[in-house]
Amino acid sequence: MALKVTPLTDSALKAAKPKEKPYKLADGEGLYLEIMPTGSKLWRLKYRHLGKENRLAFGSYPEVTLVQARKKRSEARQLMSDGKDPAQERKSNRRAQKVEGLTFETLAREWFAYNAPRWAESTTYKAKLYLENDLIPGIGARPVKSITRPDLVELVRKVESRGTLNAAGKIRQWLHQIFRYGLAKGVVDANPATDLSVVAAQAKAARHHPHVPFAELPDLLAKADAANIHVLTRHAINLLVLTAVRPGELRRAPWSEFDLDAALWTIPAIRMKARRPHVVPLPRQAVAIFRKLHEVTGRYSLVFAGANPERPMSENTVNKALRQMGYEGRQTGHGFRHLLSTELNGRGYNKDWIERQLAHGDTDEIRGTYNHAAYVVQRSEMMQAWADSIDAVCAGANVVSIRSATK
Repeated sequence: MALKVTPLTDSALKAAKPKEKPYKLADGEGLYLEIMPTGSKLWRLKYRHLGKENRLAFGSYPEVTLVQARKKRSEARQLMSDGKDPAQERKSNRRAQKVEGLTFETLAREWFAYNAPRWAESTTYKAKLYLENDLIPGIGARPVKSITRPDLVELVRKVESRGTLNAAGKIRQWLHQIFRYGLAKGVVDANPATDLSVVAAQAKAARHHPHVPFAELPDLLAKADAANIHVLTRHAINLLVLTAVRPGELRRAPWSEFDLDAALWTIPAIRMKARRPHVVPLPRQAVAIFRKLHEVTGRYSLVFAGANPERPMSENTVNKALRQMGYEGRQTGHGFRHLLSTELNGRGYNKDWIERQLAHGDTDEIRGTYNHAAYVVQRSEMMQAWADSIDAVCAGANVVSIRSATK
């Protein structure tokens, strides 16, 4: 016959004092208050499930009142009458609450930490690059269970809009793996990153950027020297010829990116089309132009400061000047990159050097991402030879060379 227990009262609970060893005050049906030597008073429920005795903690008194403790006991006994283990139910509920609040960033970083030790160093670098630059800024703060396939399509579209379709393909792959990892962990119910390739942007036909042949370059430079254009525009045209950077990279360049003593220009990833930092070796002729420019705009943050010095010259400035010089449809600012590529490939230079100078990625994009400063020594020599050849062809055509024009 079960021992009858007198229910507890608040006055008895308040009066209970600690002893040398823990002791219990029973309330009946398995509920009791355990008084510890430290003075803590802890609610416990003793119960049996599938023949095994278990304990369940309900918190401390008086934070959890007698009425609240009895309510918790009733809830636990209801679970037991349904054949459930209250302790396991509590664990499941806590885990569900944790999953509901789990963000994509937390899951993605856990996935990365799990896989990185098994990856090649370059793959690890690349995955981290995409996580930090695109995935986490895009959806990192979102609860992972709330992310839908349209959300991921929108994210990838933003990457595609930069023209970096290879990067977009990699990001689709990483997203698929991250959500597969989440499925295996039981924190998502479905993988919203499946079939993203079905709506992937198709590679556009190569855009034609017209450019004159190398033999006509002396005439173009002579016209630029004589044209009624701003001195900054003239220097910009010469620098596009000498460096083959993108016009936007040049006109938005701050002075802080240049080390003219070392003849190096380092463009950070955030300013690059492919979101990779780019090192541009500067031939002597380019360094001379930048020193001239410093006399004009050195007091501003931007090399090619516009009418408002806080903003760069207009993106149409160079192309407008080329049109005024008679080169509409024959030469654009971007076309100088194609001119250099055509000429240097024709001279037999290493293709990797040329592609790196143009800030193009490698075919698999891994090596190009990891070795962003590759071939700097070789490219320095190649670009100096390029600049010297321009001076030579200008001298042969009895045209003022770029070097002379900067004096």
